[in-house]
Amino acid sequence: MRKPYRVVLPAAAVLALAGIAMPADAAPRVVLDQGHVDVVGIAFEDGAFDVHVHDEDHGVEYTPSQVQLVAKPSSEIAVPDDPSYRFLGTAGNPAWVLPQVQDPELLWPGIGAEEISPGMFTGDALKVDLVGVSGPADVSIFTTDAFGAPTVLADSGDGLPDTITTTAGGHLHANWAFEAPGYYTLKVRVSGTLAATGKKVTSSIATYCFKVGL
Repeated sequence: MRKPYRVVLPAAAVLALAGIAMPADAAPRVVLDQGHVDVVGIAFEDGAFDVHVHDEDHGVEYTPSQVQLVAKPSSEIAVPDDPSYRFLGTAGNPAWVLPQVQDPELLWPGIGAEEISPGMFTGDALKVDLVGVSGPADVSIFTTDAFGAPTVLADSGDGLPDTITTTAGGHLHANWAFEAPGYYTLKVRVSGTLAATGKKVTSSIATYCFKVGL
C-alpha cells in the first residue's frame, strides 16, 4: 500500500508558517488552534515508531516539541448534569473541550495511524498510552455516542497510565477535555507487536504542550 505523501519541515521553516505563542516553560512553538490535526500521528519507519503531530489541513508534520496545541476560550462548556459525566468534575463547572465532532473554529484532534500498513502488527493492534499529565487540573479523553453518552478512554483523574487502542490504517476522533485553564503537558507512548517476529516495539515518550482557555 502506498504511504501518504509526508512533508516534514525544519524548525525555522515551521515557525514561518504560523503565529507563535510562548508557553510558560518552553521556547516559541508553532501554534495550532483550529482545523483537523492528528495530535498523535503514528508511523513506523526503519524499525521504530515515529510519533508526530500531523496538520491534516496543510499536509505538514511536526515533532511534538515544535507545537503548541490550543483549546481556545470558546471551547469552554458546562459539565453536564449527568452522573456519567462525573469524570469531568462537578455539574455546572466549566471544562474546556476539543470536540470529537468537527467545529471549524476549534482544533479537531485525532489519533491517526493511516501511515502504517495493515498486517505489519499482530491483529493490526496499536496501543497509545497516556503516561503522564501535568497542569492545573485533570485531563480526559472520551468519546460520545449518538445519544451523548460518554465512554472514557483516558482520565488522569483516576490514575495513569491509560491505554487507548487503535488500529494500523485507522483514525480516531474523541473529545479532549481539560478541567481548568492554563498550560498542560501530556506524555504519550505508542506500542505494538510485530506480526513477522512477535517482537513488541515501544516508542520513546512524546511530550505535547497544550494552552487551554487563555
